[in-house]
Amino acid sequence: MAEPIIEVDGLVKVFRGNVRALDGLSLQVEQGIVYGLLGPNGAGKTTLIRVLTTLLAADAGSASVAGIDLNADPQAVRSRIGLAGQFAAVDDYLTGRENVELVGRLYGFSRRDARQRAATVLERIGMLDVADRQVKTYSGGMRRRIDLAASLVGSPQVLFLDEPTTGIDPASRRSLWELIRHLLDDGTTIVLTTQYLDEADQLADRIAVIDHGRLVSEGTTADLKNRVGGTVLDLSVSQADRPNALAVLEEAVVGGVTVDPGRDTIVLPASDGVTTLYDVLGRLDRARITPTDVALHRPTLDDVFLALTGSVPGNEAAAGAAVGAGTDRETGADR
Repeated sequence: MAEPIIEVDGLVKVFRGNVRALDGLSLQVEQGIVYGLLGPNGAGKTTLIRVLTTLLAADAGSASVAGIDLNADPQAVRSRIGLAGQFAAVDDYLTGRENVELVGRLYGFSRRDARQRAATVLERIGMLDVADRQVKTYSGGMRRRIDLAASLVGSPQVLFLDEPTTGIDPASRRSLWELIRHLLDDGTTIVLTTQYLDEADQLADRIAVIDHGRLVSEGTTADLKNRVGGTVLDLSVSQADRPNALAVLEEAVVGGVTVDPGRDTIVLPASDGVTTLYDVLGRLDRARITPTDVALHRPTLDDVFLALTGSVPGNEAAAGAAVGAGTDRETGADR
């Protein structure tokens, strides 16, 4: 691994009610990669982003970004990072260009430099031709692009993207994916949180899976999939047969049986592939349980996520109100 640009050691953050959003979290992020943060709602992802961007102080532990200790010099950290949060932080009544120039001025650039930097960034993200329209006339994808442009105007060494494609259409998502890939050409390090596992699979060079404020696994997508096993078996049975089927399978399978509520399937490792399939079907047949659907496949990030956290993104209950409503999205604690 190259010299890390982000180092996190034993971070702890406790909110009211003794809710431990971060519980001794440690990780390192290599320079010049996309580093994905995955985890259920309430896992600690957004709290970690808020700590690393100096928006929130940790209660214990240490962290550095671009070689600068967060506690020692937070202002210097801010000058080296960019942040695009879960909600596009743009002013509807300003034009796209004015929004980006405003952030440039907040970085401390002169009016002239802010204007030049804004024009460069707007051209780079393909928004120069609509830059002089009010943001309130933009689509969701265009608003996201302007928000991203504002986060880039300071030429950050590290760019934090907190669920950047939530709520936009598939075409806009893929367009943003391409933009994120191009940012790597300049050596920008990107820390990405997402609820879309295909997004993490497409973009992330390394992935950290976080649950209950702790790092539960880390590696490339191939590493994580290999840890689940060679193949995975999905089974669908009737709701009436589900309890008996789970009892039969839990006796038969080493490595754990889980239920994916999104697909309404039973998921289990099939280390021996077709041999495991025959064995499982035989056991179910002897228990007079007939599956309604069976699939044997290579592990996906969904399977990894389910095996590590017991759930899949998008299927958990909301854990508190959104940040924009004045509460911490992950803990429900007042900010």
